[in-house]
Amino acid sequence: MNNTTYSAKKSEIERKWYIIDAAEKPLGRVATEAAKLLRGKHKPTFTPNMDTGDHVIIINAKDVILTGNKINQKVYRHHSGYIGGMKEVPAKVMLEKNPEKALTLAIKGMLPHNSLGRQSLKKLRVYAGSEHENQAQKPEVWEF
Repeated sequence: MNNTTYSAKKSEIERKWYIIDAAEKPLGRVATEAAKLLRGKHKPTFTPNMDTGDHVIIINAKDVILTGNKINQKVYRHHSGYIGGMKEVPAKVMLEKNPEKALTLAIKGMLPHNSLGRQSLKKLRVYAGSEHENQAQKPEVWEF
């Protein structure tokens, strides 16, 4: 009986491309699935200290929905670094003007906050509409 823990090697990692349609789906549900795929947690070869994840394309980000009263209550905040530099953007405005950023921020928060998470986030592509420029990679549709 072999008592060693499996650890993926860089040469063994196979990356696929997945496409997620965010139309009429809650923002958080789409973000959790994307984070899972980017991290590689859906694979039996998952290794916590390696980037074993796949590439993810999210289309129709403009049609993502927020449940409950979040559309009116949720606020995106960031700071410019200067005194009094707190910037606030309501979720309604963010989803109208820049839905890609709203989805990217949700997914970024679900990934590790270290170099591994930054590396995983580079494999994410978010598009507001249904058109994307990654046809050559032959992405598979990911259903959840």
